[in-house]
Amino acid sequence: MKYLIIYAHPNPKSFNHAIKEQVETVLKKQKKQYSVRDLYMIKWNPVLGGADFKVSEQDKTPEDIKKEQQFIKEADVLIIIHPIWWFGMPAVLKGYIDRVFSAGFAYQYGPEGIKGLLSGKRVVIINTTGGTQEDYLKFGFKDALIKVFKDGIYEFCAMKIIRHVFFFAVPSISKEAREKMLAEIDGLDF
Repeated sequence: MKYLIIYAHPNPKSFNHAIKEQVETVLKKQKKQYSVRDLYMIKWNPVLGGADFKVSEQDKTPEDIKKEQQFIKEADVLIIIHPIWWFGMPAVLKGYIDRVFSAGFAYQYGPEGIKGLLSGKRVVIINTTGGTQEDYLKFGFKDALIKVFKDGIYEFCAMKIIRHVFFFAVPSISKEAREKMLAEIDGLDF
């Protein structure tokens, strides 16, 4: 089984980076084969521009998109790690999805409607938040995010979310609390 970590945080000293490193440690311990796509490190262009549409109309896929689609094709499990900023994903990840999860690759239109094309792939999402769990539950933010990511992106493309982990209030909790969060990753079955 092959794993693909898609990581979106610009700060190499962030808690998200620590999460990514912990996931890598677990995968190494389990002798799993994996690749990492650090979207800031590879300087991913998140802007779906007119040139992308023009090239796709000619039935050609831009090279940067083709490369990322190949990583996804080869993966059995995608592990998506990112913070929640303004109740959504970082722009670089949104742009990655806009450009890479394109029609003809991730889904297609047909006589019966839209059909997802990435069946058989499983997804693990790990998110950090600035807000507390209580607020995310009280105002329905957690459920809204789960619905958007599940129904609007991953399962729309026929992938199966097997786990969605939230680590809440990361900036305001103690170092010990963050260490406990990292220890939870050791127990995850990827």
